[in-house]
Amino acid sequence: MKGRREALGAMGGLLLSLRLQPAQAASAAAAPKSSTILAVRVWPASDYTRVTLESDKPLEAKHFLVEGPDRLVIDVEGLELSPGLRELLAKVRADDPYIAGVRVGQNTPRVVRLVLDLKQPVAPQIFTLAPVAAYQNRLVFDLYPKQEQDPLLALVKDKEAAEQAAAQSVQDALGELIGRIGKAPITTPAVVAAAKPASSVQTPVPAPTLPPAPTSPDDKEFSQAKLDRLIVIALDPGHGGEDPGAVGPSGLKEKDVVLAVALKLRDRLNSNPNIRVMLTRDADFFVPLHERVRKARRVQADLFVSIHADAFFTPAARGASVFALSDGAASSAAARWMANKENAADMVGGVNNMVVKDATVLKAMLDMSTTAQIKDSMKLGKEVLGQIGRVGQLHKKQVEQAGFAVLKAPDVPSILVETAFISNPAEEAKLRDPDYQQQLVEALATGIARYFAKNPPLARHRVLS
Repeated sequence: MKGRREALGAMGGLLLSLRLQPAQAASAAAAPKSSTILAVRVWPASDYTRVTLESDKPLEAKHFLVEGPDRLVIDVEGLELSPGLRELLAKVRADDPYIAGVRVGQNTPRVVRLVLDLKQPVAPQIFTLAPVAAYQNRLVFDLYPKQEQDPLLALVKDKEAAEQAAAQSVQDALGELIGRIGKAPITTPAVVAAAKPASSVQTPVPAPTLPPAPTSPDDKEFSQAKLDRLIVIALDPGHGGEDPGAVGPSGLKEKDVVLAVALKLRDRLNSNPNIRVMLTRDADFFVPLHERVRKARRVQADLFVSIHADAFFTPAARGASVFALSDGAASSAAARWMANKENAADMVGGVNNMVVKDATVLKAMLDMSTTAQIKDSMKLGKEVLGQIGRVGQLHKKQVEQAGFAVLKAPDVPSILVETAFISNPAEEAKLRDPDYQQQLVEALATGIARYFAKNPPLARHRVLS
């Protein structure tokens, strides 16, 4: 009996296993395949750091913050560890303002855990982007500082630092001159004729009086008096980060060349002690169109100049153009096409739509542009266009108008400059040339100066926050 029961038990187990195997196989076949990481990118900047995971399928993520020390923990579902994902560890730079390091591990069979060790407390934004342009599915981590810096205060500090450096430079030069005078023999005829014996004592040369060092920006008198007299110009290098802009035949990216021009133009304009320049981006990172407008308004800019180098369907298109905002229809089909193309930058660069909770409010803010603003923008555009025409060919000989979202600051004269067509091989070569970039800078600076000479900036009462 015992042997018979054992035999029956064994047969039952065999039958059960035969029944389960097809079910397990079907279950394994039904299990969704893990996503594949196609690329990992990190865009560090003082404004914020962006981390992007690009994959063949949409990813979902949950996150939480940990203190002591500060860490951001992100659990990415439907993912397994891979060499592509481990690349993230090597892509974090030592000078990243927010990320100190990254750790990656398989938390559960289908969940990868990323731990970002932070250098400062952050306000993270984590969102997904659908495929667009050259990108497939993207999972984006934007790490913003908890306390946003006042851009106006940053301009004041920059001006103070420049003044202190200039004063120190004068002091060093005078000190060197005084040292030379003390060591040099006295050889002028009048002094030689009245020379005393070598044992006499010479009267020391008194040091000249230097101007007082600039006060701290915390000093209210410095902050307000100098701030109200300051001319603030917002320069906007187009595209950046995830959005390369147009790409030339040899691979030159619009985002790189316009940043190079903007940095040189900033230095050129800042050489005037009454001017300070605010860049919407000073490195390779993406800035949404409405954020570019907001930055200009936060510093109460007197001008806004957006710099681009676009492409066209054929490489034959060439020449520079200047655009202002239109309060109605575009001035030409080409201007309308250009505006639509530039307004699509947010889709490529990647905007967190969850942050803009009320799209109607945002649209209303960007539609407050006044007739006076457009009129002043046209004046600025004509001066700049006239100067650019001296260094290169013009695509259009008049300022064009269209509905560019980045020009919709209601109280700031704003223009968009297409420096050249990067899709044209000859113009791409020029844009790559530092000497030609400097010619563009001089043309833009001269055009801006001519505008201010004819249209002095309005009196401002800027308040530091």
